[in-house]
Formats: sequence, C-alpha cells, structure tokens
Amino acid sequence: MDAHQMRLFEFKLEEIYNRTEWLQYELPLQKFIALFPIEYKDDRPQRPEMPEEPDLDRDTKLAILVAFREAFS
Repeated sequence: MDAHQMRLFEFKLEEIYNRTEWLQYELPLQKFIALFPIEYKDDRPQRPEMPEEPDLDRDTKLAILVAFREAFS
C-alpha cells in the first residue's frame, strides 16, 4: 500500500466533501472518508464500492471514481 496514494485519495475525497454542501449536513468528514476504504487484490487497489447510505447523487459518485483513478493511476 502506497501511503502517498492513499493520502492523495483522502485529499480528493475531502475536496468533494467540501464542495458538496448537503454531505456536510449528513455526516462528518472522517465518516465520509471512511465510507471508501481501499482494498487490495494482488497488490492492486480495487475501486471502492459505493455505499447505500447516504444516497449519493450521480455527480458525486463520478467525482469519487475520478478521484480514485487520479490517485491510484
């Protein structure tokens, strides 16, 4: 696991959280970041699963996937 990549992903999640106002009312930042743990399979990071709660809109889900790709590519 590369700590730099993990930190970059967390930073990008924080940016998404800060620009998505309704998320700030739903849950604290650390709980939002904890919704997207990175698991490794054969030493490769696996794309995070989208949680059922909170119900994320399409733009937020896409932003999270882009953040993952940018951090781990």
